[in-house]
Amino acid sequence: MKSPRQSQIGLDRIVRLKWLDYAAALVLSGMQTPAVKTALYTELQGAFQSANTAVRGSLDKTVTILMRIWVCPPLELRPLHQDGLKFLGQLPRECRVAVHWGMTMAVYPFWGAVAANVGRLLRLQGAVTASQVQRRLREQYGERETVSRRVRYVLRSFVDWGLLVETDEQGLYRPASPVAVDQAALIAWLTEAYLRAQATTRQALSVVMGSPSFFPFSFTSVSAAHLADCSSRLLYVRHGLDEALIMLRE
Repeated sequence: MKSPRQSQIGLDRIVRLKWLDYAAALVLSGMQTPAVKTALYTELQGAFQSANTAVRGSLDKTVTILMRIWVCPPLELRPLHQDGLKFLGQLPRECRVAVHWGMTMAVYPFWGAVAANVGRLLRLQGAVTASQVQRRLREQYGERETVSRRVRYVLRSFVDWGLLVETDEQGLYRPASPVAVDQAALIAWLTEAYLRAQATTRQALSVVMGSPSFFPFSFTSVSAAHLADCSSRLLYVRHGLDEALIMLRE
């Protein structure tokens, strides 16, 4: 059964990677929530300077998204959030994109839904158009113009993160080189993020690792048992002769 978080869209502005990095860095520095919010407004206001009230509204909405991802996530995601911050404090910059991806997907499952459709289309045809993704998301979330608009925000975010490449043809995208993820602990964390974004608490490990929602990444091979050893919030069970289910420990 879907939770409200899995049913809502929420992402109504582009999410720039440098802004997420900045928000997380403020939290890691020990800054308290009100001060983080003030600092985000100060840092981002230059990107939204305009007499247009709609543009000023964009600043408010963007800060809300950043706060929800790395400052005040939903209660059930707090342990995932805390471990994600630890990864951000340890990993080199080029590897942190996977952590931002996982946390954004967990907080806003719409992000993962767009990614999954992009990933499927890239596997089929090597490139994807915005209209193809929008059509598939409208089938999932309803025939609303807001769905198409918010798909565009997410696609633009993928480009900003360097994970999708715009071509000379308007609205056509190709994949960037995949980001290698080879730490078992990080793969376990991303597995949890994936499950938190779904309307299920368990999934075959092969399905998780092969999910098109992780299209920008390549994972090193790791067993379900090893993933469960890496996370106190995961466990695994054998299913049949050669399949392992990875699940949330509730």
